Amino acid sequence: MRIVILAISTAMAAFTLSGCATVVNGTHQDLVLTTIPDGSTMTVTGGESCTSPCKIKLKRRNPVRVDIAHAGFKPTYVLVRSKAGGATVGNVLAGGLIGIVVDSSNGSNNFLSPNPVKVKLAPEGSAEESKLLDKNDKEQLVSAYNATVRADVAPTIGAEAAGVVPPAQAATPAPAPAPVAASATGPAASDPAPAAPAAESASATPAAR
Repeated sequence: MRIVILAISTAMAAFTLSGCATVVNGTHQDLVLTTIPDGSTMTVTGGESCTSPCKIKLKRRNPVRVDIAHAGFKPTYVLVRSKAGGATVGNVLAGGLIGIVVDSSNGSNNFLSPNPVKVKLAPEGSAEESKLLDKNDKEQLVSAYNATVRADVAPTIGAEAAGVVPPAQAATPAPAPAPVAASATGPAASDPAPAAPAAESASATPAAR
């Protein structure tokens, strides 16, 4: 009986020390990528790519950007967040303070969202926009969705990749105009004034009568 109790205690200790989510979930997750129509090139942050429908194994703790390209359709992208999961509750119930720390540090308590990434592409040259579909196929504009998560992913993937527009640069005052050069036909401002005509000499010969 003591051996059984010892074995159970050892297993629980190992489970707690390793972290509940780390054991159950692991530190990576498959991100499922689908598009309408199929055959899109899906490229995630870091350069990994595949052709939809497909999936890519990614770290749970890292948000990513998924770029989508398909001939004849407008290119678009979807921002994928890393959200905290519910395995922390299991750690608390198991008395696993250490497990909580482990799960938080390696990201195994997180999950990628949205997953799957399902996008209905907009035809090139049309007025339509690409739409993101949830698990119930409810549609939302990709641009509208991305706007709600930019601030969450920007610190990890970068402001430019997240589509965050940097604040407008303060307008710098225009330089003072250069002095206008004097006209070639007119006197320069610094030229001396022309001399007055000389008075007629008193000894000048009078005109003939």
